[in-house]
Amino acid sequence: MCIGIPMQVIEMRESHALCEADGKQELIDMLLVGDQPKGTWILNFLGAAREVMSNEFAEQTRQALKALDNVINGETDDCQQFDHLFPDLINQEPKLPEHLKALVPPNTIKQ
Repeated sequence: MCIGIPMQVIEMRESHALCEADGKQELIDMLLVGDQPKGTWILNFLGAAREVMSNEFAEQTRQALKALDNVINGETDDCQQFDHLFPDLINQEPKLPEHLKALVPPNTIKQ
């Protein structure tokens, strides 16, 4: 399984960018997203930038990857330890996508 990793652009070098995440630097192919200014977050997938990320989305993704790493390394006893890594999801009710709401009988969906 491959997972995209958020990385921040340090400097452009022609069609590549020197990027950094968690103290690790890597030269990333930027052909799919074009030149990006210093500080831009990109999603690195197998050495290539696949998308430009907002600061907020990059941080959410980094926190989710940290939670995954904690689970893989057995650094958890209960789910409560992960709440701080998913502040955007805690206490949020799931929402049914608009295109599926029409398939549900009336008065059964929470608004």
